[in-house]
Amino acid sequence: MTVEYVSVEDAIARDGLRMVVVGGIPSPWGEAAKGILHIKRIPWVAVRLAYDSEALKQWTGQRNGPVAMYNDEPPRSHWAEILELAERLSPQPALLPVDAVERAAMLELAGELCGPGGLGWTRRLQLVHAGLQGAGGFAAPAAKYLAKRYGYEADAAAGYGPRVVEQLGVLSARLKAQRAAGSAYAAGDALSAIDVYCATFMGLFRPFPQGQCAMDPTTRTALETLDAPTAAALDPILLEHRDRIYAQHLELPLSL
Repeated sequence: MTVEYVSVEDAIARDGLRMVVVGGIPSPWGEAAKGILHIKRIPWVAVRLAYDSEALKQWTGQRNGPVAMYNDEPPRSHWAEILELAERLSPQPALLPVDAVERAAMLELAGELCGPGGLGWTRRLQLVHAGLQGAGGFAAPAAKYLAKRYGYEADAAAGYGPRVVEQLGVLSARLKAQRAAGSAYAAGDALSAIDVYCATFMGLFRPFPQGQCAMDPTTRTALETLDAPTAAALDPILLEHRDRIYAQHLELPLSL
């Protein structure tokens, strides 16, 4: 499905599903939301986040992305809210189990990737710290902004890298166990939301090449910052899984 971008004013005037997304960077939360809508073939239009747009702020109540706006329902910016909305709008193919216990377990697992303290969150703080130290990562102005926004703590910064390494190790161990059990997927024997999150969050470590993910060279350099322990923890199975999920279920090139 080709992503259609519209103005804030056009989006506000429409019904149906509209989603505010961060432009110019493969933000994994936004790319995961796009991927879920693509898999489910849910029609939607995109609005690039404009930090200086008061109309956008008044409409969504925030300056953030992704934010899903469906008809006159309240804004949804939490990754689980967007996933559950997609499940409601298009139950098939299901990306969450129907069984309540299994569903809760999968959402908990997804939180280890998407939620505060999860892989994506900690990797972002790792790149913030690198930028503040002049060691790669986000450029200093962006790093300072993100530090305030996402709870960077100088006293805890030494732990961001080891935490990322630990989380990558847990994820690669899961994929290896699944492969040993005969499954090409991250959970169970079929595509699930976990596969989408695993695939899209690899963009914070090894973005697709420019032809598949066009972005500013400075941004690319920031995302490709890897210290030696993180590079060692980026097991090939993580990127193999990413590439297979995109080839079979998602869409390239990315539309940023």
